[in-house]
Amino acid sequence: MKVLITGANGQLGSEIKDRSEQFPGIEFLFTDVDELDLTDFESVRAYCELHQPSFIINCAAYTAVDVAETDIDLATLINTRVPAFLGKIAGQIDAKVVHVSTDYVFDGMACTPYEEADLVDPDSVYGKTKLNGEIALVKEDPKAIIIRTSWLYSSYGKNFVKTMIKLGVERDELKVVVDQVGTPTFAGDLADAILMIVSKAQEDVSTWKAGIYHFSNEGVCSWYDFAKAIHEIYGIDCNVHPISTDEYPTPAKRPAYSVLCKKKIKRNYGIMIPYWRDSLKNCIEQLKAQ
Repeated sequence: MKVLITGANGQLGSEIKDRSEQFPGIEFLFTDVDELDLTDFESVRAYCELHQPSFIINCAAYTAVDVAETDIDLATLINTRVPAFLGKIAGQIDAKVVHVSTDYVFDGMACTPYEEADLVDPDSVYGKTKLNGEIALVKEDPKAIIIRTSWLYSSYGKNFVKTMIKLGVERDELKVVVDQVGTPTFAGDLADAILMIVSKAQEDVSTWKAGIYHFSNEGVCSWYDFAKAIHEIYGIDCNVHPISTDEYPTPAKRPAYSVLCKKKIKRNYGIMIPYWRDSLKNCIEQLKAQ
């Protein structure tokens, strides 16, 4: 069985790559822009028709949230049109799609964890293009699985954890937003969940349950709490000051509250989700070992 991974050099794709040897019955096709330019639809069609993957895991996305506010065309191409095209191709080659989306599809005004069926109302170009990508994918491929996640980090790529470690070492003090609340997600845990879904479907296709799911680690924190935990676990002595969103303006509006309810994915797939601080410790151990 073949599984195509797009965006394989990103945080999630790299974590999937690390775990690929645990699945000897699967031939993974790891691709990024150098191997497969997803914006070249005819090349993508030819690649899929040649290799005939049984599953497509779309880890590729335009994630420069602030830049997207002005780079609307490229964000739309990658976040909206590419998922739709992958869904169309999947229908032609009888493949199943797992697509990764975001908490930014919500307006962040809730006070209890967002469920999959809750009202979506994104406030940023990034959030709008990701939501439109969900809609377009389902229109082309109703049997696709979409997994929304939040605050993704890993030992790979650029992310908040690595930035806080770098700045914490370089500076005596930092200012971090305290009034945006959500849950960090270790990309390794998300990779485990996706691979569990795919491997179960490989063994028994009836386990595949299409639809939208939420996945993040367990627990809740602010960006300030997250930064403090990173420094504490890494062993960095840096004075972190809490500030409000108003004191740190950005081109794109961030959700004030983006905690995701994970009941559905736990119920349908029996997935055990670690607490965010435990996963953060694992990631920092990996960073220290590099």
